[in-house]
Amino acid sequence: MATETRSGLTGHLRSVTTTTLACLFGVAAAFASGALFGTEPAAAANRQLLFVLGAAVLVQFPIHRLLGIDLDEYGVKDYLYIAFMTFTLWFMTYAIMLTTGVSL
Repeated sequence: MATETRSGLTGHLRSVTTTTLACLFGVAAAFASGALFGTEPAAAANRQLLFVLGAAVLVQFPIHRLLGIDLDEYGVKDYLYIAFMTFTLWFMTYAIMLTTGVSL
Protein backbone atom coordinates (compact mmCIF):
# COMPACT_ATOMS: atom_id res chain seq x y z
CA MET A 1 0.00 0.00 0.00
CA ALA A 2 1.40 3.38 -0.97
CA THR A 3 1.43 5.93 1.79
CA GLU A 4 2.49 8.89 -0.29
CA THR A 5 0.12 10.71 -2.59
CA ARG A 6 1.15 12.19 -5.86
CA SER A 7 -0.52 15.18 -7.40
CA GLY A 8 -0.52 15.85 -11.11
CA LEU A 9 -0.33 13.42 -13.98
CA THR A 10 1.48 10.11 -14.03
CA GLY A 11 4.62 9.80 -16.12
CA HIS A 12 2.93 8.02 -19.01
CA LEU A 13 -0.07 10.34 -19.08
CA ARG A 14 2.25 13.35 -18.94
CA SER A 15 4.19 12.04 -21.95
CA VAL A 16 1.06 11.33 -23.95
CA THR A 17 -0.38 14.75 -23.12
CA THR A 18 2.84 16.53 -24.06
CA THR A 19 3.12 14.72 -27.39
CA THR A 20 -0.55 15.21 -28.24
CA LEU A 21 -0.47 18.92 -27.47
CA ALA A 22 2.71 19.44 -29.50
CA CYS A 23 1.24 17.63 -32.49
CA LEU A 24 -2.11 19.40 -32.32
CA PHE A 25 -0.49 22.80 -31.96
CA GLY A 26 1.77 22.04 -34.93
CA VAL A 27 -1.23 21.26 -37.12
CA ALA A 28 -3.10 24.30 -35.80
CA ALA A 29 -0.09 26.51 -36.54
CA ALA A 30 -0.02 25.21 -40.11
CA PHE A 31 -3.68 26.10 -40.60
CA ALA A 32 -3.08 29.51 -39.02
CA SER A 33 -0.11 30.03 -41.34
CA GLY A 34 -2.24 29.10 -44.31
CA ALA A 35 -5.05 31.41 -43.24
CA LEU A 36 -2.74 34.35 -42.51
CA PHE A 37 -0.21 34.08 -45.32
CA GLY A 38 -1.87 31.91 -47.95
CA THR A 39 -1.20 28.51 -49.39
CA GLU A 40 0.41 29.50 -52.66
CA PRO A 41 3.94 28.16 -53.10
CA ALA A 42 5.30 31.73 -52.97
CA ALA A 43 3.96 32.06 -49.39
CA ALA A 44 6.55 29.56 -48.21
CA ALA A 45 9.25 32.22 -48.57
CA ASN A 46 7.58 34.50 -46.02
CA ARG A 47 9.67 34.55 -42.87
CA GLN A 48 6.78 35.74 -40.73
CA LEU A 49 5.59 32.14 -40.74
CA LEU A 50 8.18 31.49 -38.06
CA PHE A 51 6.38 33.87 -35.71
CA VAL A 52 3.26 31.72 -35.98
CA LEU A 53 5.33 28.63 -35.26
CA GLY A 54 7.07 30.29 -32.31
CA ALA A 55 3.76 31.42 -30.86
CA ALA A 56 2.42 27.88 -31.18
CA VAL A 57 5.36 26.56 -29.18
CA LEU A 58 5.16 29.22 -26.47
CA VAL A 59 1.39 29.00 -25.98
CA GLN A 60 1.69 25.34 -25.02
CA PHE A 61 3.48 25.90 -21.71
CA PRO A 62 0.65 27.75 -19.91
CA ILE A 63 -1.71 25.06 -21.15
CA HIS A 64 0.55 22.40 -19.65
CA ARG A 65 0.30 24.18 -16.30
CA LEU A 66 -3.50 24.31 -16.62
CA LEU A 67 -3.57 20.57 -17.24
CA GLY A 68 -1.57 19.92 -14.08
CA ILE A 69 1.83 19.22 -15.58
CA ASP A 70 4.66 20.52 -13.43
CA LEU A 71 6.99 22.41 -15.75
CA ASP A 72 9.68 22.48 -13.08
CA GLU A 73 10.32 18.82 -13.91
CA TYR A 74 11.07 19.70 -17.55
CA GLY A 75 14.64 19.87 -18.70
CA VAL A 76 16.20 21.18 -21.89
CA LYS A 77 15.45 17.88 -23.60
CA ASP A 78 11.72 18.24 -22.90
CA TYR A 79 11.57 21.80 -24.24
CA LEU A 80 13.48 20.79 -27.37
CA TYR A 81 11.14 17.82 -27.85
CA ILE A 82 8.06 20.05 -27.70
CA ALA A 83 9.59 22.54 -30.14
CA PHE A 84 10.71 19.77 -32.50
CA MET A 85 7.35 17.98 -32.54
CA THR A 86 5.47 21.23 -33.08
CA PHE A 87 7.83 22.22 -35.90
CA THR A 88 7.63 18.81 -37.54
CA LEU A 89 3.84 18.70 -37.64
CA TRP A 90 3.67 22.34 -38.73
CA PHE A 91 6.18 21.69 -41.52
CA MET A 92 4.48 18.55 -42.84
CA THR A 93 0.98 19.97 -42.68
CA TYR A 94 1.91 23.30 -44.25
CA ALA A 95 3.94 21.55 -46.96
CA ILE A 96 0.93 19.39 -47.84
CA MET A 97 -1.26 22.49 -47.94
CA LEU A 98 1.24 24.26 -50.21
CA THR A 99 1.62 21.38 -52.66
CA THR A 100 -2.07 20.57 -52.92
CA GLY A 101 -3.18 24.19 -53.25
CA VAL A 102 -5.74 24.08 -50.46
CA SER A 103 -7.53 27.39 -50.11
CA LEU A 104 -8.48 28.59 -46.66
